[in-house]
Amino acid sequence: MPTPLYDTLREYAQKDPAHFHMPGHKGKFLPAPELMGLAPIDVTELPPTGNLYTAGEPFDSAQRLWAELFGFDCCQFLTGGSTMGIHTGLALCARPGEKVLMDRSCHRAAFNALALLDLEPVWLERPWLDSENLIGPISPEMVKEELKQHPEIKTVCITSPTYAGVLSDIGAISQIVHAHGGKLFVDGAHGAHLPFLGLAPFQGADVVTVSAHKTLPAMGQSALLFANGIDPDRVRRTASIFGSSSPSYPMLASMDLARDWLLGEGKWEYRRTACRVYEFRQAFPSLKDRPGLSLDPCRLTLKVKDGPAFARALEERGIFPEMEDGGHVVLICTAQDSDGDLYRLELALVELRDEMGDCPPIPAPPLPERVSSPRAALFAPSELRPLRDCEGEIAACQIAPYPPGVPVVAPGERISKKELAYLEEIGYNMLSEVCVISEA
Repeated sequence: MPTPLYDTLREYAQKDPAHFHMPGHKGKFLPAPELMGLAPIDVTELPPTGNLYTAGEPFDSAQRLWAELFGFDCCQFLTGGSTMGIHTGLALCARPGEKVLMDRSCHRAAFNALALLDLEPVWLERPWLDSENLIGPISPEMVKEELKQHPEIKTVCITSPTYAGVLSDIGAISQIVHAHGGKLFVDGAHGAHLPFLGLAPFQGADVVTVSAHKTLPAMGQSALLFANGIDPDRVRRTASIFGSSSPSYPMLASMDLARDWLLGEGKWEYRRTACRVYEFRQAFPSLKDRPGLSLDPCRLTLKVKDGPAFARALEERGIFPEMEDGGHVVLICTAQDSDGDLYRLELALVELRDEMGDCPPIPAPPLPERVSSPRAALFAPSELRPLRDCEGEIAACQIAPYPPGVPVVAPGERISKKELAYLEEIGYNMLSEVCVISEA
């Protein structure tokens, strides 16, 4: 399969050009053997190598291959992760001052985008799955009801899949949003691999961002943005606002190569991993597919009695999970997990089986009182205070367990007794300092 960007960079390097331009290593030297192989293709915008933010080769061809694969009109490579994609996507869908129907469980980058873009959120609360102690999928009916109550809203922002691997029905939701005359933006950061498993998790969305680096063999911070019905020149211009004017060519090339590998050998490697995750779900207490609950086939969310203790026990065995909360440990499994890696995990889970099972009930996150706009709060004069002493204060920052970075309290919201009680119950450090709006 073609790799237009990578091929162009190799051809340029093989000509042994004299680099009287940045970067300073001149394609010859980086002070570590692990990095030396990248130096020849770590270039800048030149006539032979193209420009990420303007039309032309090799980016047109490289990005078109991704767009066709995901079923979108255009694709934009990103070097700032899905954070850059969230900012770009919301800027493409909504105008400053507009209201946005937003998934309350969006990543912190979406909350920052509200402030940067001067958008007003109307929160779309996710259902709480008492049996799982986790947030569930957003239903089309929920979106329809909220749009009925707020007919002025023309942008909807949803996260799918979630950190725990929960998928919402984007196709059905998009039909409701489009019938309302709106646009649907999907933060699909953790779902870049799903189309390679034969799924179509983003069909119908207007704009989607996915993190190639999270689940594909691509370099850190590599991400992609897909759009339908939007002028590609506008997509490029908007992305350039939020991205570096010196994007990393090795990162960009890694996405070109990842697509090629995943369409060949990688497709079968990913399906092998999905089969092993299915086996783990049957053998150990974990989040499972059931009617009304669809999951990422490669995300293993274990049910445990004490999340932090279980995660530390895995780490003592040389196994490092993605995250944990009070009653779950989340493991990202990809095509790069070898049979040996998965066997080590299986042995560890067998040893720790007695520590697995349902955790004590966890309440749903509270919905704080909103006092000011995200923009006013984020840029307001503020001071640091110990969280335990902040009852009644207005947050000037996000108060969120990280990862995944879903705020319990967002900028502009009041920190009340119920929020403090919830944070303490889930094990948040109440002595940590947080930013609150000062009286100055």
